[in-house]
Amino acid sequence: MRLSTRIALVTAAIVPVMVLLAGLLLLGLVNRDLHAGQDGRLRDRAASALVLARAALRAEQTGRVRAEATQRQRLSSAALTGGVRLTDADGAVLVAEGPQPGASVPLPPAAASGPVTVRDGGTGWRVFALPVTRTTGQPPGTLWLFAPVSEVSAEVSAVRRRIVLVALVAAPLGGLLAFGVAERVARPLRTLRRRTSGLDPDDPATRLSLDERATGVAEVDELALTLRTVLHRYDAQAARTAEALETARAFAASASHELRTPLMSMRTNLDILAEHPGLGPRERAEVLDDLHTEHARIQGLLTALRSLAQGDLVEADAFHGVDLAELVEAAVSDARRREPRAGLQVRAASVPRLRGWEPGLRMAVDNLLANALVHGGGRVLVELRAEGGEAVLTVDDEGPGVPVGQREAVFQRFARGPGSPGSGLGLTLVAQQIALHGGTVRLTDPPSGRGARAEVRLPLTAPATLGPRRGWLTAT
Repeated sequence: MRLSTRIALVTAAIVPVMVLLAGLLLLGLVNRDLHAGQDGRLRDRAASALVLARAALRAEQTGRVRAEATQRQRLSSAALTGGVRLTDADGAVLVAEGPQPGASVPLPPAAASGPVTVRDGGTGWRVFALPVTRTTGQPPGTLWLFAPVSEVSAEVSAVRRRIVLVALVAAPLGGLLAFGVAERVARPLRTLRRRTSGLDPDDPATRLSLDERATGVAEVDELALTLRTVLHRYDAQAARTAEALETARAFAASASHELRTPLMSMRTNLDILAEHPGLGPRERAEVLDDLHTEHARIQGLLTALRSLAQGDLVEADAFHGVDLAELVEAAVSDARRREPRAGLQVRAASVPRLRGWEPGLRMAVDNLLANALVHGGGRVLVELRAEGGEAVLTVDDEGPGVPVGQREAVFQRFARGPGSPGSGLGLTLVAQQIALHGGTVRLTDPPSGRGARAEVRLPLTAPATLGPRRGWLTAT
């Protein structure tokens, strides 16, 4: 059911109820006012009839028959708009004119403070009783004035009928008016529905540009803005999901490709052990040593691939303040424990904390140290300093160095030199993490001219967005 139809139906149901409730209140007020007006008229009639009643009682007391008849006639004329009854002190009725209840109906005493209602069968009467004093020393008579309650009831019934008529007319009219207003109010919602029905998740050109096409209705514009926000979050989540799937595929493809050779080698060595149980100790030790080497290679390759995938998927909320000097000291200390005979020296000056992903930075420093220890002849110098708004980290070794023409290629995936025991991903991980933090890494010649220097520069101020971080694992 359409929104405008719902509003029209609800209005058609509510409007007559509200009219009836207001009518009941109005009916009560009208009823009160009509009774008050009737009582006021009774009092006014009583004030004018009281003089005539006294005169009639005096004429009756003096025995003047002609005067008594005249006063009774006048009193009867005063009762043209209602009933009147006059009794003497003994309760004898002297005058009984106009519509009034029967003689058997009990009437209120003259001491009543105001008009009261009495009933004669199914007819109600409004009665006002007044004492009438004749002469000094004589007991008074009583004057009653009557007005039928039906006079007020008829007017109240007329008002009630009009209220019901208004409620019956207001129901369809209110529904039609509400339908028209709701149709106009719902027009921006229909516009939004038409615009959203043409959205294509795969076509950004169909996305909403609500800043330029606002409807002017606050609630509808807020709904459209919420919808646009949800779509943008959906896009971001879908992109992250696609990147994660692509990274997983690349991880599987790279692992299967790179693991093929060491696994085949391990299979060959296992076949040798199985088919030649009588191998001598020397040959058997060589096969086992080869198995250990290939196992270490597989383990290192899987660890590097996992780290590369983590770097491809890390988000900005993982970045926090990092003390780079403390991180470098910890990395060098761990490297010394792994290689106690290596000549590792460190000169780490204090640099301001920078915003970064601490596991990624630690991974980059560990791989720089491992690469220098493997290829650098056992002597490595690590220096950290602040220079021109950047943290500069250099790792110098005394190895054979890297030819100028190959210094860019060593950062590519699976780039290994002849006889290298590594996976070919160590420097790739370094390049990935440094790029992720908005920095640069390069290989140069050390000041001594012997060996190689890896120079890393990281900005001390946090970048506005994360640096290039996607595709290190998925790129060909």
